[in-house]
Amino acid sequence: MTDQQGAIEVDAPGTATDASPREVSSREASPGSARRAALVGVIGAGVALGVGEFVSALIGAQPSPVVAVGGRFIDRFAGALKDIAVSIFGTNDKPALIAGTVMITCALGAATAVGARRRAWLPLAVFCAFGAFGAWAQAADPQVDAAPAVIVAALSVPAGAAATRRLLRLAVPHTPTGEPSDAVRGADPIPRPDALGRRRFIVTAGALGAGSAGLAVAARALARGDVVEAARAAGLPVPARRAALPDTAAFEAAGASRYVTPVKDFYRIDTALLVPQVDADSWDLSIGGLVARPFSIGYDELLSLPSIEQVVTLQCVSNEVGDELVGTAVWQGVALATLLDRAGVKDSAEQVFSTSVDGWNCGFPISVLDGERPAMIAYAMNGERLPARHGFPARLVVSGLYGYVSATKWLSTIELTTWDGTDGYWVPRGWSKKGPIKLTSRIDVPRSGASVTPGRTPIAGVAWRPATGISAVQISIDGGDWLDCELGEVASEHTWVQWKRDWDATPGDHEVVVRAVDAQGEPQITRDQEPAPDGATGLHRVSFTVAS
Repeated sequence: MTDQQGAIEVDAPGTATDASPREVSSREASPGSARRAALVGVIGAGVALGVGEFVSALIGAQPSPVVAVGGRFIDRFAGALKDIAVSIFGTNDKPALIAGTVMITCALGAATAVGARRRAWLPLAVFCAFGAFGAWAQAADPQVDAAPAVIVAALSVPAGAAATRRLLRLAVPHTPTGEPSDAVRGADPIPRPDALGRRRFIVTAGALGAGSAGLAVAARALARGDVVEAARAAGLPVPARRAALPDTAAFEAAGASRYVTPVKDFYRIDTALLVPQVDADSWDLSIGGLVARPFSIGYDELLSLPSIEQVVTLQCVSNEVGDELVGTAVWQGVALATLLDRAGVKDSAEQVFSTSVDGWNCGFPISVLDGERPAMIAYAMNGERLPARHGFPARLVVSGLYGYVSATKWLSTIELTTWDGTDGYWVPRGWSKKGPIKLTSRIDVPRSGASVTPGRTPIAGVAWRPATGISAVQISIDGGDWLDCELGEVASEHTWVQWKRDWDATPGDHEVVVRAVDAQGEPQITRDQEPAPDGATGLHRVSFTVAS
Protein backbone atom coordinates (compact mmCIF):
# COMPACT_ATOMS: atom_id res chain seq x y z
CA MET A 1 0.00 0.00 0.00
CA THR A 2 0.98 3.60 -0.40
CA ASP A 3 0.52 6.34 2.16
CA GLN A 4 -1.13 9.65 1.25
CA GLN A 5 2.25 11.34 0.73
CA GLY A 6 3.35 8.67 -1.75
CA ALA A 7 6.84 8.65 -0.20
CA ILE A 8 7.07 5.08 1.16
CA GLU A 9 5.55 1.97 -0.32
CA VAL A 10 4.85 -0.92 2.03
CA ASP A 11 4.17 -4.48 0.75
CA ALA A 12 3.26 -5.85 4.15
CA PRO A 13 3.01 -4.56 7.69
CA GLY A 14 6.48 -3.58 8.89
CA THR A 15 8.10 -4.08 5.44
CA ALA A 16 9.10 -1.18 3.19
CA THR A 17 10.48 -1.18 -0.31
CA ASP A 18 12.54 1.92 0.57
CA ALA A 19 14.64 2.52 3.67
CA SER A 20 12.80 2.77 6.93
CA PRO A 21 13.23 5.79 9.21
CA ARG A 22 15.39 3.68 11.52
CA GLU A 23 17.66 2.67 8.63
CA VAL A 24 17.97 6.27 7.46
CA SER A 25 18.82 7.40 10.96
CA SER A 26 21.41 4.63 11.20
CA ARG A 27 23.06 5.71 7.96
CA GLU A 28 23.09 9.36 9.02
CA ALA A 29 24.66 8.45 12.36
CA SER A 30 27.22 6.01 10.96
CA PRO A 31 30.89 6.77 11.65
CA GLY A 32 31.65 6.98 7.93
CA SER A 33 28.87 9.47 7.36
CA ALA A 34 30.04 11.59 10.29
CA ARG A 35 33.63 11.58 9.05
CA ARG A 36 32.59 12.68 5.58
CA ALA A 37 30.39 15.40 7.03
CA ALA A 38 33.24 16.61 9.25
CA LEU A 39 35.52 16.84 6.22
CA VAL A 40 32.83 18.80 4.41
CA GLY A 41 32.62 21.23 7.33
CA VAL A 42 36.37 21.79 7.37
CA ILE A 43 36.34 22.57 3.65
CA GLY A 44 33.32 24.85 4.01
CA ALA A 45 35.00 26.76 6.83
CA GLY A 46 38.14 27.00 4.71
CA VAL A 47 36.14 28.49 1.85
CA ALA A 48 34.63 31.10 4.16
CA LEU A 49 38.04 31.95 5.60
CA GLY A 50 39.67 32.11 2.18
CA VAL A 51 36.98 34.38 0.76
CA GLY A 52 37.14 36.57 3.87
CA GLU A 53 40.92 36.92 3.66
CA PHE A 54 40.83 37.67 -0.06
CA VAL A 55 38.04 40.23 0.09
CA SER A 56 39.65 41.92 3.10
CA ALA A 57 42.92 42.30 1.21
CA LEU A 58 41.14 43.36 -1.98
CA ILE A 59 39.25 46.24 -0.38
CA GLY A 60 41.94 47.13 2.16
CA ALA A 61 39.95 45.98 5.20
CA GLN A 62 42.96 44.96 7.28
CA PRO A 63 43.19 43.22 9.67
CA SER A 64 41.16 40.40 8.15
CA PRO A 65 38.46 38.56 10.13
CA VAL A 66 40.87 35.84 11.30
CA VAL A 67 43.40 38.36 12.56
CA ALA A 68 40.69 40.60 14.04
CA VAL A 69 39.15 37.72 15.99
CA GLY A 70 42.60 36.76 17.25
CA GLY A 71 43.14 40.37 18.28
CA ARG A 72 39.95 40.43 20.31
CA PHE A 73 41.08 37.18 21.97
CA ILE A 74 44.36 38.85 22.93
CA ASP A 75 42.52 41.87 24.31
CA ARG A 76 40.34 39.62 26.46
CA PHE A 77 42.87 37.08 27.71
CA ALA A 78 46.28 38.71 27.20
CA GLY A 79 46.87 39.36 30.88
CA ALA A 80 46.55 35.68 31.76
CA LEU A 81 48.18 34.17 28.67
CA LYS A 82 50.92 36.62 27.68
CA ASP A 83 53.81 35.00 29.52
CA ILE A 84 52.57 31.47 28.77
CA ALA A 85 52.40 32.17 25.04
CA VAL A 86 55.80 33.86 24.96
CA SER A 87 57.44 31.10 27.03
CA ILE A 88 56.04 28.34 24.79
CA PHE A 89 56.21 29.95 21.35
CA GLY A 90 58.65 32.84 21.88
CA THR A 91 58.38 35.38 19.07
CA ASN A 92 56.23 32.88 17.15
CA ASP A 93 53.30 33.41 19.52
CA LYS A 94 51.32 35.35 16.91
CA PRO A 95 51.52 32.76 14.11
CA ALA A 96 50.56 30.17 16.71
CA LEU A 97 47.47 32.15 17.70
CA ILE A 98 46.44 32.66 14.07
CA ALA A 99 46.88 28.94 13.43
CA GLY A 100 44.82 28.20 16.53
CA THR A 101 42.05 30.54 15.36
CA VAL A 102 41.93 28.78 11.98
CA MET A 103 41.89 25.34 13.62
CA ILE A 104 39.05 26.28 15.96
CA THR A 105 37.06 27.70 13.06
CA CYS A 106 37.56 24.52 11.04
CA ALA A 107 36.59 22.37 14.03
CA LEU A 108 33.38 24.34 14.44
CA GLY A 109 32.75 23.98 10.72
CA ALA A 110 33.15 20.22 11.06
CA ALA A 111 30.70 20.08 13.97
CA THR A 112 28.24 22.21 12.02
CA ALA A 113 28.32 19.92 8.99
CA VAL A 114 27.85 16.82 11.15
CA GLY A 115 24.79 18.42 12.71
CA ALA A 116 23.51 19.53 9.31
CA ARG A 117 22.83 15.92 8.27
CA ARG A 118 19.51 16.27 10.07
CA ARG A 119 19.21 20.05 10.24
CA ALA A 120 19.59 21.49 6.77
CA TRP A 121 19.33 25.05 8.08
CA LEU A 122 22.30 24.69 10.45
CA PRO A 123 25.21 25.69 8.13
CA LEU A 124 23.64 28.99 7.12
CA ALA A 125 22.72 29.81 10.72
CA VAL A 126 26.18 29.03 12.09
CA PHE A 127 28.02 30.78 9.26
CA CYS A 128 25.82 33.85 9.74
CA ALA A 129 26.62 33.88 13.45
CA PHE A 130 30.34 33.61 12.85
CA GLY A 131 30.17 36.13 10.03
CA ALA A 132 28.55 38.60 12.39
CA PHE A 133 31.20 37.90 15.02
CA GLY A 134 33.98 38.38 12.47
CA ALA A 135 32.44 41.64 11.24
CA TRP A 136 32.17 42.89 14.81
CA ALA A 137 35.80 41.97 15.50
CA GLN A 138 36.95 43.76 12.34
CA ALA A 139 34.86 46.86 12.96
CA ALA A 140 36.18 47.02 16.54
CA ASP A 141 39.70 47.53 15.18
CA PRO A 142 40.62 51.20 14.65
CA GLN A 143 42.09 50.35 11.24
CA VAL A 144 38.79 49.06 9.76
CA ASP A 145 35.49 50.88 9.21
CA ALA A 146 32.16 49.13 9.72
CA ALA A 147 31.15 49.14 6.04
CA PRO A 148 34.13 47.10 4.74
CA ALA A 149 33.69 44.64 7.62
CA VAL A 150 30.05 44.09 6.62
CA ILE A 151 31.06 43.59 2.97
CA VAL A 152 33.58 40.92 3.97
CA ALA A 153 30.96 39.07 6.03
CA ALA A 154 28.30 39.43 3.32
CA LEU A 155 30.54 37.65 0.80
CA SER A 156 32.28 35.06 2.98
CA VAL A 157 29.19 33.80 4.84
CA PRO A 158 27.15 32.64 1.81
CA ALA A 159 30.29 31.24 0.18
CA GLY A 160 31.06 29.04 3.17
CA ALA A 161 27.45 27.99 3.73
CA ALA A 162 26.88 27.19 0.05
CA ALA A 163 30.10 25.17 -0.18
CA THR A 164 29.12 23.19 2.91
CA ARG A 165 25.60 22.52 1.63
CA ARG A 166 26.80 21.53 -1.83
CA LEU A 167 29.38 19.08 -0.51
CA LEU A 168 26.88 17.59 1.94
CA ARG A 169 24.58 16.78 -0.97
CA LEU A 170 27.41 14.86 -2.60
CA ALA A 171 28.97 13.25 0.44
CA VAL A 172 26.36 12.21 2.99
CA PRO A 173 23.70 9.55 2.23
CA HIS A 174 20.25 10.74 3.21
CA THR A 175 16.82 9.45 2.28
CA PRO A 176 13.64 11.25 3.42
CA THR A 177 11.51 9.31 5.86
CA GLY A 178 8.23 10.54 4.42
CA GLU A 179 7.07 11.59 7.84
CA PRO A 180 5.48 14.99 8.35
CA SER A 181 8.40 15.85 10.65
CA ASP A 182 10.61 16.04 7.58
CA ALA A 183 8.64 18.98 6.31
CA VAL A 184 8.56 20.56 9.75
CA ARG A 185 12.34 20.31 10.03
CA GLY A 186 12.75 21.62 6.52
CA ALA A 187 14.54 18.42 5.55
CA ASP A 188 15.84 18.55 2.03
CA PRO A 189 16.11 15.20 0.24
CA ILE A 190 19.74 14.50 -0.52
CA PRO A 191 20.27 11.50 -2.78
CA ARG A 192 22.66 8.76 -1.81
CA PRO A 193 25.86 9.13 -3.84
CA ASP A 194 26.76 6.45 -6.34
CA ALA A 195 30.24 5.96 -7.78
CA LEU A 196 29.76 8.96 -10.05
CA GLY A 197 28.55 11.00 -7.09
CA ARG A 198 31.62 10.04 -5.07
CA ARG A 199 33.89 11.15 -7.89
CA ARG A 200 32.00 14.41 -8.12
CA PHE A 201 32.44 14.88 -4.39
CA ILE A 202 36.19 14.30 -4.56
CA VAL A 203 36.60 16.67 -7.49
CA THR A 204 34.39 19.35 -5.95
CA ALA A 205 36.00 19.07 -2.52
CA GLY A 206 39.47 19.23 -4.03
CA ALA A 207 38.58 22.25 -6.12
CA LEU A 208 37.06 24.10 -3.18
CA GLY A 209 39.97 23.24 -0.91
CA ALA A 210 42.54 24.35 -3.47
CA GLY A 211 40.52 27.44 -4.26
CA SER A 212 40.29 28.54 -0.65
CA ALA A 213 44.03 28.00 -0.19
CA GLY A 214 44.67 29.98 -3.36
CA LEU A 215 42.53 32.84 -2.10
CA ALA A 216 44.49 32.93 1.15
CA VAL A 217 47.78 33.09 -0.78
CA ALA A 218 46.38 35.79 -3.05
CA ALA A 219 45.29 37.74 0.00
CA ARG A 220 48.87 37.89 1.25
CA ALA A 221 50.03 39.04 -2.19
CA LEU A 222 47.44 41.80 -2.17
CA ALA A 223 48.55 43.08 1.23
CA ARG A 224 49.85 46.61 1.06
CA GLY A 225 53.42 45.78 2.06
CA ASP A 226 54.58 47.27 -1.24
CA VAL A 227 53.38 50.68 -0.04
CA VAL A 228 55.61 50.42 3.02
CA GLU A 229 58.62 49.11 1.11
CA ALA A 230 58.35 51.87 -1.49
CA ALA A 231 58.43 54.50 1.25
CA ARG A 232 61.29 52.75 3.04
CA ALA A 233 63.38 52.74 -0.13
CA ALA A 234 63.77 56.53 0.03
CA GLY A 235 66.84 58.08 1.62
CA LEU A 236 67.18 59.26 5.20
CA PRO A 237 67.93 62.72 6.55
CA VAL A 238 71.47 63.23 7.82
CA PRO A 239 71.53 63.60 11.62
CA ALA A 240 73.35 66.55 13.11
CA ARG A 241 75.74 64.12 14.80
CA ARG A 242 76.30 60.45 14.10
CA ALA A 243 76.28 58.02 17.02
CA ALA A 244 79.81 56.83 17.81
CA LEU A 245 80.10 53.06 18.10
CA PRO A 246 82.83 51.40 20.21
CA ASP A 247 85.21 48.72 18.99
CA THR A 248 83.70 45.49 20.29
CA ALA A 249 85.40 42.91 18.07
CA ALA A 250 87.29 41.20 20.91
CA PHE A 251 84.14 40.63 22.94
CA GLU A 252 82.13 39.36 20.00
CA ALA A 253 84.98 37.00 19.12
CA ALA A 254 84.76 35.67 22.67
CA GLY A 255 81.07 34.90 22.13
CA ALA A 256 79.24 37.90 23.57
CA SER A 257 76.18 39.15 21.70
CA ARG A 258 76.89 41.76 19.05
CA TYR A 259 76.89 45.26 20.48
CA VAL A 260 74.40 46.44 17.85
CA THR A 261 71.70 43.85 17.18
CA PRO A 262 71.05 43.27 13.46
CA VAL A 263 67.55 44.34 12.43
CA LYS A 264 66.67 40.79 11.35
CA ASP A 265 67.55 39.49 14.83
CA PHE A 266 65.92 42.24 16.87
CA TYR A 267 63.13 40.86 19.01
CA ARG A 268 59.50 41.66 18.25
CA ILE A 269 56.84 41.42 20.95
CA ASP A 270 53.51 43.21 20.55
CA THR A 271 49.79 42.47 20.37
CA ALA A 272 49.48 42.93 16.59
CA LEU A 273 48.69 39.58 14.95
CA LEU A 274 49.10 41.23 11.56
CA VAL A 275 51.83 43.83 11.17
CA PRO A 276 50.07 47.11 10.30
CA GLN A 277 50.91 48.29 6.78
CA VAL A 278 50.77 52.06 7.15
CA ASP A 279 50.85 54.34 4.11
CA ALA A 280 53.34 57.08 4.95
CA ASP A 281 51.65 59.50 2.56
CA SER A 282 48.40 59.43 4.53
CA TRP A 283 49.90 58.92 8.01
CA ASP A 284 50.15 61.67 10.56
CA LEU A 285 51.00 61.96 14.23
CA SER A 286 48.68 63.98 16.47
CA ILE A 287 49.93 65.68 19.64
CA GLY A 288 47.19 66.72 22.04
CA GLY A 289 45.71 66.47 25.50
CA LEU A 290 47.02 68.82 28.17
CA VAL A 291 48.88 71.07 25.75
CA ALA A 292 48.45 74.69 24.72
CA ARG A 293 48.84 74.13 20.97
CA PRO A 294 47.68 70.70 19.75
CA PHE A 295 48.83 69.84 16.24
CA SER A 296 49.37 67.04 13.73
CA ILE A 297 52.50 66.32 11.74
CA GLY A 298 52.88 64.23 8.59
CA TYR A 299 55.69 61.87 7.66
CA ASP A 300 57.55 64.22 5.32
CA GLU A 301 57.38 67.06 7.83
CA LEU A 302 58.65 64.76 10.58
CA LEU A 303 61.66 63.87 8.45
CA SER A 304 62.32 67.54 7.73
CA LEU A 305 62.86 68.36 11.42
CA PRO A 306 66.35 68.27 12.96
CA SER A 307 67.18 64.62 13.60
CA ILE A 308 69.20 62.87 16.27
CA GLU A 309 70.89 59.46 16.28
CA GLN A 310 71.36 57.51 19.52
CA VAL A 311 72.26 53.96 20.52
CA VAL A 312 69.68 52.56 22.95
CA THR A 313 68.98 49.12 24.39
CA LEU A 314 65.31 48.10 24.54
CA GLN A 315 63.84 45.20 26.52
CA CYS A 316 60.46 43.50 26.73
CA VAL A 317 59.09 43.09 30.24
CA SER A 318 58.28 39.45 29.39
CA ASN A 319 61.99 38.66 29.15
CA GLU A 320 62.90 35.83 31.50
CA VAL A 321 66.28 35.83 33.23
CA GLY A 322 68.79 34.76 30.59
CA ASP A 323 66.36 35.15 27.70
CA GLU A 324 66.79 37.18 24.50
CA LEU A 325 63.82 39.59 24.33
CA VAL A 326 66.29 42.46 24.44
CA GLY A 327 68.37 44.22 21.82
CA THR A 328 70.42 47.29 21.02
CA ALA A 329 70.01 49.44 17.91
CA VAL A 330 71.12 52.74 16.47
CA TRP A 331 67.91 54.77 16.41
CA GLN A 332 67.38 57.92 14.36
CA GLY A 333 64.47 60.31 14.67
CA VAL A 334 63.20 63.52 16.22
CA ALA A 335 63.63 64.26 19.91
CA LEU A 336 60.31 63.89 21.71
CA ALA A 337 61.08 67.14 23.51
CA THR A 338 61.08 68.98 20.16
CA LEU A 339 57.45 68.07 19.52
CA LEU A 340 56.33 68.57 23.11
CA ASP A 341 57.90 72.04 23.19
CA ARG A 342 56.02 72.91 20.01
CA ALA A 343 52.76 71.74 21.61
CA GLY A 344 53.35 73.63 24.86
CA VAL A 345 52.88 71.10 27.66
CA LYS A 346 50.68 72.39 30.48
CA ASP A 347 51.79 72.20 34.11
CA SER A 348 48.97 69.77 34.89
CA ALA A 349 50.37 67.13 32.50
CA GLU A 350 51.88 64.13 34.29
CA GLN A 351 51.90 61.35 31.70
CA VAL A 352 52.98 60.90 28.09
CA PHE A 353 50.30 58.61 26.68
CA SER A 354 50.78 57.19 23.18
CA THR A 355 48.53 55.13 20.91
CA SER A 356 49.25 52.92 17.90
CA VAL A 357 47.26 52.86 14.67
CA ASP A 358 45.81 49.52 15.84
CA GLY A 359 44.58 50.97 19.14
CA TRP A 360 47.28 49.65 21.48
CA ASN A 361 48.46 52.24 23.99
CA CYS A 362 50.79 52.90 26.89
CA GLY A 363 52.00 55.70 29.12
CA PHE A 364 54.99 56.78 31.19
CA PRO A 365 55.64 59.64 33.65
CA ILE A 366 56.60 62.90 31.98
CA SER A 367 59.12 63.31 34.80
CA VAL A 368 61.48 60.79 33.15
CA LEU A 369 62.06 63.30 30.34
CA ASP A 370 64.86 65.03 32.22
CA GLY A 371 66.81 66.15 29.16
CA GLU A 372 69.50 63.51 29.61
CA ARG A 373 67.53 60.39 28.78
CA PRO A 374 67.14 59.57 25.05
CA ALA A 375 63.47 59.84 24.09
CA MET A 376 62.56 60.17 20.44
CA ILE A 377 60.06 59.61 17.68
CA ALA A 378 62.20 57.15 15.74
CA TYR A 379 61.85 56.59 12.01
CA ALA A 380 65.10 54.73 11.34
CA MET A 381 66.91 51.76 12.83
CA ASN A 382 70.53 50.79 12.18
CA GLY A 383 70.79 53.16 9.25
CA GLU A 384 67.60 52.19 7.43
CA ARG A 385 64.00 53.26 7.70
CA LEU A 386 62.00 51.31 10.24
CA PRO A 387 60.82 47.93 8.97
CA ALA A 388 57.06 47.50 9.18
CA ARG A 389 57.46 44.88 11.92
CA HIS A 390 59.35 47.36 14.07
CA GLY A 391 56.93 50.25 13.73
CA PHE A 392 57.06 51.97 10.33
CA PRO A 393 56.52 54.82 9.82
CA ALA A 394 57.40 55.95 13.37
CA ARG A 395 57.68 54.60 16.89
CA LEU A 396 58.64 55.77 20.35
CA VAL A 397 62.04 54.95 21.81
CA VAL A 398 62.67 55.85 25.46
CA SER A 399 65.77 54.68 27.29
CA GLY A 400 65.42 52.82 30.57
CA LEU A 401 61.74 51.85 30.31
CA TYR A 402 60.26 48.49 29.38
CA GLY A 403 58.52 48.47 26.04
CA TYR A 404 55.06 47.88 27.52
CA VAL A 405 55.03 51.41 28.99
CA SER A 406 56.96 53.32 26.33
CA ALA A 407 57.77 51.66 23.00
CA THR A 408 54.63 52.31 20.95
CA LYS A 409 55.08 51.16 17.35
CA TRP A 410 53.05 52.38 14.36
CA LEU A 411 52.60 55.57 16.35
CA SER A 412 49.37 57.49 15.79
CA THR A 413 48.78 59.87 18.70
CA ILE A 414 50.55 61.29 21.74
CA GLU A 415 48.44 62.80 24.49
CA LEU A 416 49.55 64.54 27.63
CA THR A 417 47.35 63.42 30.52
CA THR A 418 47.23 63.25 34.28
CA TRP A 419 48.84 60.19 35.82
CA ASP A 420 45.62 58.72 37.21
CA GLY A 421 43.40 59.78 34.34
CA THR A 422 44.44 57.12 31.82
CA ASP A 423 45.97 53.64 31.99
CA GLY A 424 47.87 51.91 29.21
CA TYR A 425 46.87 48.59 27.64
CA TRP A 426 48.70 46.31 30.07
CA VAL A 427 47.92 48.09 33.35
CA PRO A 428 44.32 46.84 33.78
CA ARG A 429 45.63 43.40 32.81
CA GLY A 430 47.73 43.17 35.94
CA TRP A 431 51.03 44.81 35.01
CA SER A 432 52.66 47.67 36.88
CA LYS A 433 51.94 51.20 35.68
CA LYS A 434 55.59 52.15 36.04
CA GLY A 435 58.11 50.07 34.14
CA PRO A 436 61.78 50.97 34.72
CA ILE A 437 64.12 48.32 33.30
CA LYS A 438 65.75 46.31 36.07
CA LEU A 439 69.47 45.60 36.32
CA THR A 440 70.11 42.38 34.40
CA SER A 441 73.04 40.26 33.22
CA ARG A 442 73.25 37.27 30.90
CA ILE A 443 75.74 34.56 29.97
CA ASP A 444 75.98 34.08 26.19
CA VAL A 445 78.79 31.50 26.17
CA PRO A 446 79.05 28.74 27.08
CA ARG A 447 75.43 27.79 26.45
CA SER A 448 73.58 25.69 28.97
CA GLY A 449 74.09 22.01 28.14
CA ALA A 450 77.08 22.71 25.90
CA SER A 451 80.17 20.53 25.65
CA VAL A 452 83.35 22.59 26.06
CA THR A 453 86.92 21.75 25.11
CA PRO A 454 89.42 21.68 28.02
CA GLY A 455 91.86 24.57 28.30
CA ARG A 456 91.61 28.31 27.91
CA THR A 457 87.89 29.07 27.45
CA PRO A 458 86.08 32.42 27.29
CA ILE A 459 82.99 33.04 29.38
CA ALA A 460 81.15 36.04 27.96
CA GLY A 461 77.83 37.83 27.82
CA VAL A 462 76.06 41.16 28.27
CA ALA A 463 74.66 43.21 31.14
CA TRP A 464 72.35 46.20 31.05
CA ARG A 465 70.48 48.86 32.92
CA PRO A 466 69.71 51.56 30.34
CA ALA A 467 69.68 55.15 31.61
CA THR A 468 71.96 54.13 34.50
CA GLY A 469 74.79 52.02 33.10
CA ILE A 470 76.98 49.20 34.41
CA SER A 471 80.05 49.51 36.64
CA ALA A 472 80.96 45.86 37.21
CA VAL A 473 80.16 42.28 36.17
CA GLN A 474 81.27 39.22 38.14
CA ILE A 475 80.99 35.47 37.67
CA SER A 476 81.17 32.55 40.06
CA ILE A 477 82.25 29.12 38.84
CA ASP A 478 80.97 26.07 40.72
CA GLY A 479 80.02 28.14 43.76
CA GLY A 480 83.47 29.69 44.13
CA ASP A 481 84.51 33.28 44.72
CA TRP A 482 83.11 36.08 42.61
CA LEU A 483 85.54 36.98 39.85
CA ASP A 484 85.65 40.37 38.10
CA CYS A 485 85.08 40.40 34.35
CA GLU A 486 86.48 42.68 31.68
CA LEU A 487 83.93 45.18 30.39
CA GLY A 488 83.69 46.45 26.85
CA GLU A 489 83.36 50.06 25.80
CA VAL A 490 79.89 51.52 25.30
CA ALA A 491 78.39 54.38 23.32
CA SER A 492 76.66 55.58 26.48
CA GLU A 493 75.00 54.37 29.66
CA HIS A 494 71.84 53.78 27.63
CA THR A 495 73.11 50.53 26.12
CA TRP A 496 74.11 47.15 27.35
CA VAL A 497 77.77 46.37 28.01
CA GLN A 498 79.62 43.31 26.79
CA TRP A 499 81.74 41.40 29.30
CA LYS A 500 84.16 38.46 29.23
CA ARG A 501 86.59 36.47 31.32
CA ASP A 502 88.91 33.67 30.28
CA TRP A 503 88.90 30.46 32.30
CA ASP A 504 91.06 27.35 32.30
CA ALA A 505 88.38 24.74 31.73
CA THR A 506 88.90 21.43 33.51
CA PRO A 507 87.09 18.18 32.63
CA GLY A 508 83.76 17.59 34.34
CA ASP A 509 80.40 19.21 34.91
CA HIS A 510 80.37 22.90 35.81
CA GLU A 511 78.00 25.77 36.58
CA VAL A 512 78.61 29.48 36.05
CA VAL A 513 76.54 32.28 37.62
CA VAL A 514 76.73 35.97 36.66
CA ARG A 515 75.79 39.16 38.49
CA ALA A 516 76.18 42.86 37.76
CA VAL A 517 76.48 46.16 39.61
CA ASP A 518 75.05 49.32 38.07
CA ALA A 519 76.81 52.68 37.73
CA GLN A 520 75.23 53.90 40.98
CA GLY A 521 76.67 50.97 42.94
CA GLU A 522 73.40 49.04 43.21
CA PRO A 523 73.86 45.25 42.92
CA GLN A 524 71.64 43.01 40.85
CA ILE A 525 68.64 41.52 42.68
CA THR A 526 69.33 37.85 43.43
CA ARG A 527 65.76 36.86 44.34
CA ASP A 528 63.99 34.94 41.57
CA GLN A 529 60.83 36.66 40.30
CA GLU A 530 58.65 36.02 37.27
CA PRO A 531 58.26 38.81 34.68
CA ALA A 532 54.81 39.83 35.95
CA PRO A 533 54.04 42.44 37.10
CA ASP A 534 57.14 44.61 36.55
CA GLY A 535 60.01 42.51 35.19
CA ALA A 536 61.94 39.37 36.10
CA THR A 537 64.75 39.28 38.64
CA GLY A 538 67.33 36.68 39.64
CA LEU A 539 70.77 35.56 38.50
CA HIS A 540 71.42 33.79 35.23
CA ARG A 541 73.27 30.50 35.52
CA VAL A 542 74.33 27.91 32.97
CA SER A 543 75.44 24.31 33.40
CA PHE A 544 77.78 22.67 30.90
CA THR A 545 80.33 19.90 30.54
CA VAL A 546 84.03 20.08 29.79
CA ALA A 547 85.08 17.03 27.83
CA SER A 548 87.81 14.86 29.28
